[in-house]
Amino acid sequence: MSTIEKALSQMEAAKQAQPEPPQKTVERAGEAQQPPPALTSSDSEDTSDWQQGAQVHILFDALHAQGFLTPAIPRSAIAEEFRTIKRPLLKNASGNSASPIANANLIMVTSALQGDGKTFSSINLALSIAMERDKTVLFVDADVLKATAGHRLGIPAGTPGLIDVLRREAKPEDVILRTNMEKLRILPAGTADEHATELLASENMHQFMLELSARYPDRIIVFDSPPLLLTTEAGVLASFMGQIVFVASADITPQHAVKEALEHIGEDKMVAVMLNRASRRRMGLFGMGVGYGYGYGYGYGYGGRAEAAEVADQDAERAMNP
Repeated sequence: MSTIEKALSQMEAAKQAQPEPPQKTVERAGEAQQPPPALTSSDSEDTSDWQQGAQVHILFDALHAQGFLTPAIPRSAIAEEFRTIKRPLLKNASGNSASPIANANLIMVTSALQGDGKTFSSINLALSIAMERDKTVLFVDADVLKATAGHRLGIPAGTPGLIDVLRREAKPEDVILRTNMEKLRILPAGTADEHATELLASENMHQFMLELSARYPDRIIVFDSPPLLLTTEAGVLASFMGQIVFVASADITPQHAVKEALEHIGEDKMVAVMLNRASRRRMGLFGMGVGYGYGYGYGYGYGGRAEAAEVADQDAERAMNP
């Protein structure tokens, strides 16, 4: 072998032995070092805005300190509670309900008033579903005026999101965030807008909801909605959804508020009523029969809207007349 041939051989060997460049902390899907398996055109379209977004690092230790469930402690009391809560929702989303539910993978978590535990419950529900082996979750912060959920999850204020999509100033694939939980994605509330309430109640929002449901039929989209009695768009949002989780707070949410709020939801909607901050005795009224720690308890049931309002009223009476 000539001297030139030996040199070329050594250069080629050195090139092959060179290590891959380090992976970025925040990356776009198209920048991955290893090319993904070939996809059909329909598969490529289906996964586009699920894989491309930048990444946000959720501080699970901080969430745990505030009483939230976390993937690091899958057998905690709060995790067990939400396992019970999510099962009927997932059953319906899989098409196994007694009667067909349109857009059953769109789940809205709401309440009558502020402070009933709506955001706490919506985040926990999303995290719990994302811990399933065969489910992926898109969590949407639709309470755009407060954006409390995004703040809890460590998303900086003003991060582009839902409002920017509705204004057609951003594409979903540009604003849906990946997280350090493999099966969880987040769509932030988005840039502040004085017309945010109108945007949420617009036809653009309706079409976006239908697109999410149809494009990701095997995925669950959980919405943290504004309270039904504080904003008009919450009722409109409810009309777009397949399932609704209504959170009432034991000893706090009065019967008239529960009744009035439920009137904003169409009778054709599947509504799960969840009693927040319930004692062991009260959870027995909802069929759970057992209580858990963290200062929270949950009652759960489908339909029974009048019954749920009655229980809330009875709890309020007991609180005033122990």
